Amino acid sequence: MKTIYFLAGFVLTGLITGCSSQAQPKAKEQPNVIMIMTDDHGYADIASHGHPYLKTPNMDQLREMSVRLTNFHVDPTCAPTRAALMTGRYSVRVGVWHTIIGRNLVREDETTIAEVFKDAGYRTGIFGKWHLGDNYPYGARFRGFDDAIVHYAGGVGQTPDYWGNDYFEDHFNDNGVWRRFQGYCTDVWFGEALRFIRESRDQPFFLYLSTNAAHQTRQHVPERYKQIYKDVDTNDQLRIYWGMITNIDDNLGVMMERLEHWGLLDNTIILFMGDNGSCMNERLYPIEQQAEWSERFNAGMRGSKASHYDGGHRVFNFVYYPPAGIEGGRDVNQITAHIDMMPTLLDLCDIPVPKDIQLDGTSLVPLLTGNDQDWPDRTLFVHNQRVLNPVKWKQTSVMTDNWRLVDNKELYDISKDPGQEENLIAEYPEIANRLSNEYDQWWEDVSQRFNETTPLYIGSKHQNPVILNAHDWMITEDNILPPWNQPHILDRPTTNGPWSVRISEPGKYHFVLRERPEAASFDLTAAEARLRIGDQVDERLEVLPGATGVQFECELQAGDADVQTWFFDKDGTSRGAYFVEVKRIEE
Repeated sequence: MKTIYFLAGFVLTGLITGCSSQAQPKAKEQPNVIMIMTDDHGYADIASHGHPYLKTPNMDQLREMSVRLTNFHVDPTCAPTRAALMTGRYSVRVGVWHTIIGRNLVREDETTIAEVFKDAGYRTGIFGKWHLGDNYPYGARFRGFDDAIVHYAGGVGQTPDYWGNDYFEDHFNDNGVWRRFQGYCTDVWFGEALRFIRESRDQPFFLYLSTNAAHQTRQHVPERYKQIYKDVDTNDQLRIYWGMITNIDDNLGVMMERLEHWGLLDNTIILFMGDNGSCMNERLYPIEQQAEWSERFNAGMRGSKASHYDGGHRVFNFVYYPPAGIEGGRDVNQITAHIDMMPTLLDLCDIPVPKDIQLDGTSLVPLLTGNDQDWPDRTLFVHNQRVLNPVKWKQTSVMTDNWRLVDNKELYDISKDPGQEENLIAEYPEIANRLSNEYDQWWEDVSQRFNETTPLYIGSKHQNPVILNAHDWMITEDNILPPWNQPHILDRPTTNGPWSVRISEPGKYHFVLRERPEAASFDLTAAEARLRIGDQVDERLEVLPGATGVQFECELQAGDADVQTWFFDKDGTSRGAYFVEVKRIEE
């Protein structure tokens, strides 16, 4: 039976369990891997999952061709999910439990899935969102990716990203060099991914395609996609959000057609998944729709992005690879998670897990192939920390196939109560106690390195100079955030905080303090600037009229230190330097 993909300008045909192709695939010992992750795109934000308005024919078709993980869980926000996905280990174990303040950096001594695939002879590529650090040693190009074209931080237009990026004709970081690309950001990511696939056809490849759409902040989409939903009685924010998803869908259809045309579809594992719950919570729907939000737009779940209820962390995951017996059109209802993806892909590609890695996840191949008679009961954990130092039981869900223990105060039978409305903790105290004890053991295990910081390197031979920016200030005050996107910078907040840095080499350093990047040519209004580096430096300099930056010169010893900066106005008001260029001067 033939299936048809519909998208603007294309009609694509293929077999439902393995598309026929115009070119025969090359014989390979190992399959290719394409892992596609969308951003802030909830479980229900797909037409075939019951959304009443969204148009997603290619996602719907891929769903039909795939095994669906219907009880699949990630972290409630994006950087922690990516950390777990990349390492096969719980995000807090590898140093990531926030999206900013230096807690979105995977520790240097962790091994990524890209590094394992690269060591196994795969060509590796990432296109889109990384969000696990931008500079050495945390950036994608330093963590196992041969080809890395990314925006910086967690979204286009956030503080570390190229100044002025707005989704269209933006500058993205192309393997260490900023380069301007033509077109809409999602189209760029898919276009570069197709270029990578075309160039990699003679060897196995691992492709991580991670869109920034449909991220919650600074949403933009080509007008024609917004107009698809012009007749729906809703607001423009939702029309843009839905348009972003339909744009992803069109690009997905093109990719599937290209894989078929190039003869690669029969030898390629495809994973398609979200990174957390939908960012479109009930407050963003028209008043008359808010009461029905959970049922109509959230698959009956409670909560959305950043929530520790299922609506914040239960996401879609479609797995396509018929040659391994992963036959499409089937659901897997057992509980699974992001930590399982690395061991699953290594298992499917017959790549051994390196002996020095202790994974938290497990291979899902028995579930995916239906050989799961001996599949064990599991207990998994998610939480939403978003603080400098993790807090036990903060916004936590302890999960089994049927149960959710929330904050050690609420217990839900998810098989009967997917909306998590009836708290059963008083009726089943023995279940709550068992799950609470399992959490205690887990917390003691994963918390052993919570006291460590993940320092930003300066003066390294691998990257010199580097830019420090306010996104990574390690602010300790509750409810005070650094200016993490560029509109915040424009508001010139009077916040401040230190960076945790590692001085890689001793020697002479230049620090240039700015309010905006050099390319923005922003004149400083401050009267004085101050730089403090641990116990090595504490200096002040006058800010000259018309200056766009203030340069400090200092001799530094190697080691770890906190770095903090100040700009002082004449009236005594101060703020941190939002951008600091640091360069070691090689004699």
